[in-house]
Amino acid sequence: MKPLFMWAGGKKKMLKRYRSYLPEKFDKYCEPFLGGGAMFIWAYEKNPQASFVLNDSNEGVVQIYRTIRNDVTKFIARLDMLSEQYLPLSKEDRKVWYYDLRNEHAYDYHKWTSTEEAASLYFLMKTGFNGIWQINKNTNDRFGTPSGLLNQKDTVYDKQNVMKWHEALQQCELMCGDFQETIKRIGRGSNCYVFLDPPYRGSFTQYGVDFDDRLQEQVITYLEVARMLGSYVLLSNRDVGDHFFENRSGENKIVKFPVTYTAGRRKKTEEGFEAKKATEILMIGEPRGL
Repeated sequence: MKPLFMWAGGKKKMLKRYRSYLPEKFDKYCEPFLGGGAMFIWAYEKNPQASFVLNDSNEGVVQIYRTIRNDVTKFIARLDMLSEQYLPLSKEDRKVWYYDLRNEHAYDYHKWTSTEEAASLYFLMKTGFNGIWQINKNTNDRFGTPSGLLNQKDTVYDKQNVMKWHEALQQCELMCGDFQETIKRIGRGSNCYVFLDPPYRGSFTQYGVDFDDRLQEQVITYLEVARMLGSYVLLSNRDVGDHFFENRSGENKIVKFPVTYTAGRRKKTEEGFEAKKATEILMIGEPRGL
């Protein structure tokens, strides 16, 4: 199983750096900022018998996950129909087609069923630019990411992977809203692993959410509450050099390592954009209990 879509800030490439800090055993997994779900994949493959609580504030993304869980046959049928229209086109015609579909998703989505809407958005995400989630005024404050390279050859999406997600999501409670609401689903002494991956500090890739330091402090408070309930918690973020997390770490462990951002947080140069060097910071909270 792999992520369903590219997601700026996704953790697929970071997992090898996290492995020595991940729990060996857990009965429940909670992820309040799901995004592309790379860490959920790790957790599911580590313990497919666990129960899972997944949340994201992005309604469109959660709708995709819910539709794959609940209506995968019609979801795939819609994707196949869109693929049949898209794949035979030249790159120039694909670009026109992409923006027509994006406009339809922005203004005419009411004519679709929820499954058709979710599949259309998923198709746009698979053909859009570099895993960036962009909201535009000229797309009715809905998905407005520009087209990507549009160089797909035989397929736009991985049908087998969608079916693997369909199976995995049967064991998941999917929530869409304030990340703090998920704390109610953890339960005291539930042997839960909680992964907190909020929008990074200093990032312009905000996924349509203005996530300021007040909310970052609420994430740290969430970590402490989860620890008190007996959960193992790992919080990831970007270190911008002002000791924000160190000053609020308490007895939690802080780990840092260098990373290279290739999407969402790239450095602008005269030639365009290039990968940007940065520092990843982890705050690790061991179960505390009351």
